[in-house]
Amino acid sequence: MYKRVELSAFGKPDVLHVVTEADLPEPEPGQVRVKVLSAGTGFTDTIIRQGQYPGVKKKPPFTPGYDWFGIVDKLGAGVSDLQVGQFVADMPVIGGYTQYLCVDAKQLVVAPPGLDPAEAVCMILSYTTAYQMLTRELSLVPGQRCLVHAAGGAVGSALLELGALLGLEMIGTGSQAKKALIEGLGAQFIDYRNEDVGARVAELAPGGVDAVFDTLGGQSWSVSYRCLRKGGRLVAFGALQLTTGQETVPQLLLGFSKLLVLWRLLPDGKSSGFYNIQTRRQRHPSDFNEDLGALFNLLAEGKLHPAIAERVALDDVVEIHRRLDCGDIVGKVVLDCTL
Repeated sequence: MYKRVELSAFGKPDVLHVVTEADLPEPEPGQVRVKVLSAGTGFTDTIIRQGQYPGVKKKPPFTPGYDWFGIVDKLGAGVSDLQVGQFVADMPVIGGYTQYLCVDAKQLVVAPPGLDPAEAVCMILSYTTAYQMLTRELSLVPGQRCLVHAAGGAVGSALLELGALLGLEMIGTGSQAKKALIEGLGAQFIDYRNEDVGARVAELAPGGVDAVFDTLGGQSWSVSYRCLRKGGRLVAFGALQLTTGQETVPQLLLGFSKLLVLWRLLPDGKSSGFYNIQTRRQRHPSDFNEDLGALFNLLAEGKLHPAIAERVALDDVVEIHRRLDCGDIVGKVVLDCTL
């Protein structure tokens, strides 16, 4: 017997329900059964819940959950490169809000023993997103300046911590409630609600910043672009506007495409692009495995300390999604799937 979360229809948080299954799933040939220890939550899950995420074609009912961390519980026929008891992780986009699941063995990334499951799951979506944007999308050197929007969130705080490890000077926007976290990670804080972001960046980084990481979307992208120095790059990823229903995914992508065309016509030496972790993983799976493995090692060495707001049970998923919709979570809430 085990529990999982089921999305009964696209909509508000109350479409999520915890269901109990009588029997554990059985792995097919080439699969393993995993006991899930932790699952991440984030605004991407809320977009999936609303039916807005372009990468999810499956219709409800299904189990949501973008990423998970667990332990191999049973091997299917033909699996020889994994062992029962090994710690593994995956980023399936849906399916992670559960206590047990079966997955193709080739999809898994092996993790070292001894990791805190809540910290480990933060490495998968949040930290790999940040790490790849900092190292795969850009070529930054110590001393360069970066602006991070929504810096008090899961990916934003990961960008700040990893940026500091790389010797970068970080500036983070957020609400007053997230000031302590942002400054605690060594970044200069901008209160986006009460300050002019563009003007404050000009004060903190005369001449502009070398990179901007913008998950806000809409008008924020234009402000971010103006904050760049010559040679700087704007990396857009996600869009928090989708959680408020201000834009649909097609509208968002169309708007950004128009901005890209306009900016490329300007002889200002700046550049921009859109990053999506799942699309990049499909194109470069070995990069994903390598980067997540590197992050697991940094975590094991005590060099990373993800900002975990809370550890809660699967039974609390509706309330967590309500809070995610409001944007008031500092860091990341992790589902402890063993509870």
